Amino acid sequence: MIKSVAIQGVKGSFHHIVSQNYFSEDTYILECLSFDRAVESLINEETDAVVMAIENSIAGSIIPNYALIDNENLHIVGEQYLDIQHNLMALPNQSLNDIKEVYSHPMALLQCKEFLKKHPHIKLVEDKDTAEVAERIQKHQLKGIAAIASTLAAELFQLEILAPSIQTIKHNETRFVIVKRENHEFPESEINKASIKFDVDHKRGSLAALLNVMSDCKLNLTKIQSLPKIETPWKYAFFVDVTFESYDDFKKAKSIINIMAHNFKVLGEYKNAKL
Repeated sequence: MIKSVAIQGVKGSFHHIVSQNYFSEDTYILECLSFDRAVESLINEETDAVVMAIENSIAGSIIPNYALIDNENLHIVGEQYLDIQHNLMALPNQSLNDIKEVYSHPMALLQCKEFLKKHPHIKLVEDKDTAEVAERIQKHQLKGIAAIASTLAAELFQLEILAPSIQTIKHNETRFVIVKRENHEFPESEINKASIKFDVDHKRGSLAALLNVMSDCKLNLTKIQSLPKIETPWKYAFFVDVTFESYDDFKKAKSIINIMAHNFKVLGEYKNAKL
């Protein structure tokens, strides 16, 4: 039974929206300023789970979060995809012409670049969290200042949306993972996706041989991400997501990969949210 969940950011953030969608409404939300703090709360048993963004359809992988999950021996037990809609918001009774500065996360500013270029009078200021800016505007009644955040943030902090969906690429999805200390969420019959990690020998064909094993075992590769091994320069670990119809196929692949690869590790076995 999940009683508490850590998120990066404050209520009204996209992490908060995912936690609402995935867990029951009476789940306690611990707001954290960083992913490190969110993970620390899980390790210290302050919380039962962490919601963590892992990749974006435009910006790609959030590599430090892969490392956090791996280094702390945590487990991915679920995933959710969220359509990211960025909205320009401010205190009520203001127009776009009244806005002098917009504060938001660097990624949000980047994803809304084309819209913001059309309003050169607005100064762009990078900040740590989209919803936290919205909260600050309301708390300090900051006129002439706008935030780029979710519609939930506008509702929670009573801000007016001056321009909806201002992101340049209208279909902008982020994949979030649900992370716990242990992995026994679903019976094998319901598991159809897994996240694994391994190293390979630094010689020709070693990675290709492992990918062939996955193909031969009827696994569909949905993601591959390399991460440098800090202790051994120019060597890489590979993080791979696979989907499958039969858990037995994955079990067979695991036994072969465990022999062929180095430091093989299953980071999570869960339900595919992208069906």
